[in-house]
Amino acid sequence: MDNLKSLDNLIENLYKLPGVGKKSAERMAFSLLEFPQEDLDEIANAISELKKKIHFCPICGMITDIDGCYICDDKNREEDTIMVVCFPKDVLSIERSGAFHGQYHVLNGEISLSKGMDVSSLNIDSLLDRVEKGNFKEIILATNPTVDGETTAAYLNKLLEKYNVNVTRLAYGLQIGGNLDYVDPLTLSKALEGRHKI
Repeated sequence: MDNLKSLDNLIENLYKLPGVGKKSAERMAFSLLEFPQEDLDEIANAISELKKKIHFCPICGMITDIDGCYICDDKNREEDTIMVVCFPKDVLSIERSGAFHGQYHVLNGEISLSKGMDVSSLNIDSLLDRVEKGNFKEIILATNPTVDGETTAAYLNKLLEKYNVNVTRLAYGLQIGGNLDYVDPLTLSKALEGRHKI
């Protein structure tokens, strides 16, 4: 569509989003054409403000729009347990579960040679500083159950050996409501390793 440069430009930019293919980007662009101008202005403003207002918490590395962050500022959270995650979206998932009430530390990435992410790219120094100055009894390594996540967890575990703190790893298990014959061998193996008395 050579004569519709604005539309082509929008499609190309929507295509940059993860999980959005060329056809999806095109559908979104044509849908946006039907929006009232004030809605489009609101969307454009929200996108523009995103990077201006959101920054990383200087304590835990979580994304925030205040000086600290809502989690670090919450005095009702347990102060002796810290969960280490790779990305801010991991915190949001865990918070939705309502199962954890301790502190977080966000690495903002994981060790991945294929993506050019090495140890220096991660928020590790501030984690070690927190562990050294804090009074944590347990550090839960909640990195992804992938090669990169396992590599990151193994590296952190090695670093944390010198501290007097219990380092644990999230358990792997079977999906609730799933059937055993559909479970991949690695998940089944990890579920057997993590079995407990009932």
